[in-house]
Amino acid sequence: MVTASFISLSRGDALIVVDVQNDFLPGGRLAVYDGDEVVPVLNRYIDIFVAQGLPVYATRDWHPADHCSFTEQGGPWPAHCIADSDGALFAPTLHLPRSAVIVSKAVRRDRDAYSGFDGTRLEHALQRSGVGRVFVGGLATDYCVLNTVRDGLKLGLKVCLLVDAIRAVNVGPDDGIRAEGEMCRLGAQPVVFQDIVA
Repeated sequence: MVTASFISLSRGDALIVVDVQNDFLPGGRLAVYDGDEVVPVLNRYIDIFVAQGLPVYATRDWHPADHCSFTEQGGPWPAHCIADSDGALFAPTLHLPRSAVIVSKAVRRDRDAYSGFDGTRLEHALQRSGVGRVFVGGLATDYCVLNTVRDGLKLGLKVCLLVDAIRAVNVGPDDGIRAEGEMCRLGAQPVVFQDIVA
């Protein structure tokens, strides 16, 4: 995948860190294979955004204990990211700044949400901060990253996909690759950290 040559960060840019929570990391209830590998890469992005005074947003699943997505309720997933549980906490080594805006999603028992925009105030928060371009990375490529990128593009945002800071669930063996392809076809620009010019 060909990434951008160089991208200069500027006012109007924001970083969105998607669902880097304990339950999605190795040993968690819904672990993404090698999901922990995104953490040090995302930390580099976080540090450069903070140094530039640019906003950082972090989405999280924040489910009730009887959420409709859980197998016990007939859903497809094991119980995970239950609100206020250790599994719902952000990875302990993720360097989220105090200024990070936390966006909780899928908080209703009867409604699931993969996108950070679905049923949240993320769109409003971005508009209020004058954000026109978002850089998106986290977990998982083929679910919450994919849907967050889709919705961001639908809302007219420019979206840069941090291809070095995402990992897939891969229920099907090529789900992650297909999701990356779809996001790029829809208009997301693939980026790696070396493309960023501070």
